[in-house]
Amino acid sequence: MIKEKIGLKIDCYNDFLQALLSAGFSMGGKNKEGFYTIITWDWNEAPPYETPVKWYTGDPDTDPSQWRMRILEEPGGIAYGKVFFNKAGFITRKWYPYFLAVRRGGVLFEEAYEAGTMSNVSKRIYDAVIGRERISVDEIKRLGGFSREDKSAFDRALTDLQMKMYITICGSEEKRSMPSNVFCTTEQFFGDAVFVEAAKINKEQASEKIRAQVLKMTPAAQDKQIGKFIEM
Repeated sequence: MIKEKIGLKIDCYNDFLQALLSAGFSMGGKNKEGFYTIITWDWNEAPPYETPVKWYTGDPDTDPSQWRMRILEEPGGIAYGKVFFNKAGFITRKWYPYFLAVRRGGVLFEEAYEAGTMSNVSKRIYDAVIGRERISVDEIKRLGGFSREDKSAFDRALTDLQMKMYITICGSEEKRSMPSNVFCTTEQFFGDAVFVEAAKINKEQASEKIRAQVLKMTPAAQDKQIGKFIEM
Protein backbone atom coordinates (compact mmCIF):
# COMPACT_ATOMS: atom_id res chain seq x y z
CA MET A 1 0.00 0.00 0.00
CA ILE A 2 2.77 2.43 0.92
CA LYS A 3 4.76 1.72 -2.24
CA GLU A 4 1.63 2.36 -4.27
CA LYS A 5 1.29 5.82 -2.72
CA ILE A 6 4.94 6.87 -3.06
CA GLY A 7 5.56 8.93 -6.16
CA LEU A 8 1.89 9.43 -6.97
CA LYS A 9 0.87 12.72 -8.50
CA ILE A 10 -0.31 15.19 -5.89
CA ASP A 11 -2.96 17.31 -7.59
CA CYS A 12 -4.92 18.48 -4.56
CA TYR A 13 -5.20 18.47 -0.80
CA ASN A 14 -6.99 15.12 -0.66
CA ASP A 15 -4.16 13.47 -2.63
CA PHE A 16 -1.71 14.87 -0.10
CA LEU A 17 -3.80 13.74 2.87
CA GLN A 18 -4.26 10.20 1.59
CA ALA A 19 -0.54 9.84 0.83
CA LEU A 20 0.32 11.07 4.33
CA LEU A 21 -2.15 8.73 6.03
CA SER A 22 -0.64 5.85 4.08
CA ALA A 23 2.96 6.80 4.91
CA GLY A 24 2.31 7.71 8.54
CA PHE A 25 4.93 10.46 8.63
CA SER A 26 6.80 12.66 6.19
CA MET A 27 9.35 15.43 6.03
CA GLY A 28 7.69 18.76 5.36
CA GLY A 29 9.29 19.15 1.96
CA LYS A 30 12.34 18.55 -0.17
CA ASN A 31 15.31 17.95 2.14
CA LYS A 32 19.08 17.49 1.85
CA GLU A 33 18.90 14.38 4.05
CA GLY A 34 17.05 12.61 1.25
CA PHE A 35 14.22 11.28 3.42
CA TYR A 36 10.73 10.64 2.13
CA THR A 37 8.52 13.62 1.55
CA ILE A 38 5.16 13.82 -0.14
CA ILE A 39 5.98 17.24 -1.59
CA THR A 40 9.14 16.61 -3.59
CA TRP A 41 9.62 20.10 -4.98
CA ASP A 42 10.39 23.46 -3.39
CA TRP A 43 8.04 26.43 -3.41
CA ASN A 44 10.11 28.10 -6.13
CA GLU A 45 10.16 24.99 -8.35
CA ALA A 46 7.53 23.61 -10.67
CA PRO A 47 6.29 20.07 -9.94
CA PRO A 48 7.89 17.43 -12.19
CA TYR A 49 4.55 16.82 -13.92
CA GLU A 50 1.47 18.73 -15.07
CA THR A 51 -0.63 19.62 -12.04
CA PRO A 52 -2.96 22.35 -10.76
CA VAL A 53 -0.83 22.55 -7.58
CA LYS A 54 0.80 25.95 -7.15
CA TRP A 55 2.34 27.58 -4.08
CA TYR A 56 1.06 30.73 -2.39
CA THR A 57 -2.15 31.24 -4.34
CA GLY A 58 -4.27 30.95 -1.20
CA ASP A 59 -6.36 28.14 -2.68
CA PRO A 60 -6.89 25.61 0.15
CA ASP A 61 -7.25 22.73 -2.31
CA THR A 62 -4.21 23.30 -4.55
CA ASP A 63 -1.78 25.48 -2.55
CA PRO A 64 0.65 23.38 -0.46
CA SER A 65 1.36 26.34 1.81
CA GLN A 66 -2.27 26.09 2.95
CA TRP A 67 -2.16 22.33 3.57
CA ARG A 68 0.19 22.61 6.55
CA MET A 69 -2.44 24.44 8.59
CA ARG A 70 -5.49 22.81 7.03
CA ILE A 71 -4.27 19.36 8.04
CA LEU A 72 -4.23 20.39 11.71
CA GLU A 73 -8.00 20.74 11.52
CA GLU A 74 -8.58 17.19 10.27
CA PRO A 75 -10.51 14.86 12.63
CA GLY A 76 -8.23 12.35 14.33
CA GLY A 77 -5.27 14.67 14.51
CA ILE A 78 -2.15 14.94 12.38
CA ALA A 79 0.75 16.80 13.95
CA TYR A 80 2.86 19.32 12.05
CA GLY A 81 5.97 21.04 13.35
CA LYS A 82 9.73 20.79 13.58
CA VAL A 83 9.98 17.10 14.33
CA PHE A 84 12.71 15.72 12.01
CA PHE A 85 16.31 17.01 11.84
CA ASN A 86 15.07 20.25 13.44
CA LYS A 87 12.94 20.76 10.33
CA ALA A 88 9.25 20.67 9.63
CA GLY A 89 7.43 17.40 9.19
CA PHE A 90 4.13 15.58 9.68
CA ILE A 91 3.24 12.67 11.97
CA THR A 92 -0.19 11.02 11.92
CA ARG A 93 -2.19 10.08 15.00
CA LYS A 94 -1.46 6.39 14.33
CA TRP A 95 2.31 6.87 14.50
CA TYR A 96 2.56 9.58 17.14
CA PRO A 97 2.59 7.16 20.14
CA TYR A 98 5.64 5.40 18.70
CA PHE A 99 7.60 8.64 18.41
CA LEU A 100 6.46 9.61 21.91
CA ALA A 101 7.70 6.29 23.27
CA VAL A 102 11.13 6.90 21.74
CA ARG A 103 11.58 10.60 22.40
CA ARG A 104 9.79 11.16 25.69
CA GLY A 105 9.46 7.73 27.24
CA GLY A 106 6.78 8.97 29.61
CA VAL A 107 8.95 11.77 31.00
CA LEU A 108 7.03 14.95 31.84
CA PHE A 109 8.55 18.32 31.04
CA GLU A 110 9.08 19.17 34.70
CA GLU A 111 10.98 15.91 35.19
CA ALA A 112 13.15 16.57 32.15
CA TYR A 113 13.88 20.10 33.36
CA GLU A 114 14.84 18.86 36.83
CA ALA A 115 17.12 16.28 35.22
CA GLY A 116 18.86 19.04 33.27
CA THR A 117 17.86 17.87 29.80
CA MET A 118 15.71 20.95 29.11
CA SER A 119 17.05 24.49 29.27
CA ASN A 120 15.80 27.45 31.27
CA VAL A 121 14.78 29.13 28.03
CA SER A 122 12.71 26.06 27.16
CA LYS A 123 11.06 26.26 30.57
CA ARG A 124 10.09 29.90 30.06
CA ILE A 125 8.47 28.96 26.75
CA TYR A 126 6.77 25.86 28.13
CA ASP A 127 5.41 27.77 31.13
CA ALA A 128 3.81 30.24 28.72
CA VAL A 129 2.23 27.47 26.64
CA ILE A 130 0.97 25.02 29.27
CA GLY A 131 -2.56 25.53 30.53
CA ARG A 132 -3.66 27.41 27.40
CA GLU A 133 -5.63 26.01 24.52
CA ARG A 134 -3.41 27.84 22.05
CA ILE A 135 -0.93 30.69 22.15
CA SER A 136 0.86 32.70 19.48
CA VAL A 137 4.61 33.10 19.23
CA ASP A 138 4.31 36.80 20.05
CA GLU A 139 2.34 36.03 23.20
CA ILE A 140 4.88 33.38 24.24
CA LYS A 141 7.63 35.98 23.90
CA ARG A 142 5.65 38.52 25.91
CA LEU A 143 4.76 36.15 28.74
CA GLY A 144 8.25 34.66 28.81
CA GLY A 145 9.92 38.06 28.92
CA PHE A 146 11.91 37.52 25.72
CA SER A 147 13.58 40.41 23.93
CA ARG A 148 14.98 40.77 20.42
CA GLU A 149 18.41 39.88 21.80
CA ASP A 150 17.00 36.48 22.85
CA LYS A 151 15.93 35.51 19.31
CA SER A 152 18.56 32.81 18.67
CA ALA A 153 18.11 31.17 22.07
CA PHE A 154 14.33 31.42 21.74
CA ASP A 155 14.27 29.80 18.30
CA ARG A 156 16.55 26.94 19.41
CA ALA A 157 14.44 26.23 22.48
CA LEU A 158 11.17 26.41 20.52
CA THR A 159 12.54 23.83 18.09
CA ASP A 160 13.87 21.64 20.91
CA LEU A 161 10.45 21.58 22.58
CA GLN A 162 8.88 20.43 19.32
CA MET A 163 11.55 17.82 18.61
CA LYS A 164 11.10 16.37 22.11
CA MET A 165 7.33 16.50 21.66
CA TYR A 166 6.38 18.75 24.54
CA ILE A 167 4.68 21.35 22.34
CA THR A 168 3.33 21.38 18.79
CA ILE A 169 1.92 23.79 16.24
CA CYS A 170 -1.86 23.81 16.41
CA GLY A 171 -2.75 26.54 13.92
CA SER A 172 -1.88 30.05 12.83
CA GLU A 173 -3.07 33.60 13.17
CA GLU A 174 -2.67 36.60 10.91
CA LYS A 175 0.12 38.97 11.86
CA ARG A 176 0.02 42.01 9.62
CA SER A 177 0.37 40.39 6.17
CA MET A 178 2.12 37.21 7.37
CA PRO A 179 0.61 34.30 9.30
CA SER A 180 2.22 33.40 12.63
CA ASN A 181 2.30 29.92 14.17
CA VAL A 182 0.18 29.15 17.21
CA PHE A 183 1.29 26.50 19.72
CA CYS A 184 -0.14 24.22 22.38
CA THR A 185 1.15 21.29 24.40
CA THR A 186 1.04 17.91 22.70
CA GLU A 187 -1.31 16.78 25.48
CA GLN A 188 -3.69 19.60 24.56
CA PHE A 189 -3.47 18.76 20.85
CA PHE A 190 -3.98 14.98 21.04
CA GLY A 191 -5.63 14.31 24.39
CA ASP A 192 -4.76 11.62 26.93
CA ALA A 193 -5.38 8.53 24.79
CA VAL A 194 -2.21 8.99 22.70
CA PHE A 195 -0.09 9.14 25.85
CA VAL A 196 -1.78 6.09 27.35
CA GLU A 197 -0.92 4.19 24.18
CA ALA A 198 2.66 5.46 24.20
CA ALA A 199 3.14 4.31 27.80
CA LYS A 200 2.41 0.73 26.73
CA ILE A 201 5.03 0.73 23.96
CA ASN A 202 8.60 -0.37 24.58
CA LYS A 203 11.12 2.21 23.34
CA GLU A 204 13.24 -0.31 21.42
CA GLN A 205 10.20 -1.88 19.79
CA ALA A 206 8.89 1.56 18.83
CA SER A 207 12.24 2.49 17.31
CA GLU A 208 12.37 -0.69 15.26
CA LYS A 209 8.81 -0.21 14.00
CA ILE A 210 9.59 3.35 12.87
CA ARG A 211 12.88 2.20 11.30
CA ALA A 212 11.07 -0.45 9.25
CA GLN A 213 8.58 2.14 8.00
CA VAL A 214 11.37 4.58 7.12
CA LEU A 215 13.07 1.92 5.00
CA LYS A 216 9.85 1.21 3.13
CA MET A 217 9.70 4.87 2.11
CA THR A 218 13.44 5.63 1.90
CA PRO A 219 15.18 2.33 1.10
CA ALA A 220 18.60 3.97 0.67
CA ALA A 221 18.58 5.60 4.10
CA GLN A 222 21.70 4.89 6.19
CA ASP A 223 21.50 3.55 9.76
CA LYS A 224 23.09 6.64 11.32
CA GLN A 225 20.70 9.01 9.57
CA ILE A 226 17.71 6.82 10.40
CA GLY A 227 18.76 6.96 14.06
CA LYS A 228 18.82 10.76 13.94
CA PHE A 229 15.46 10.81 12.18
CA ILE A 230 13.89 8.67 14.90
CA GLU A 231 15.59 9.90 18.06
CA MET A 232 16.69 13.43 17.07
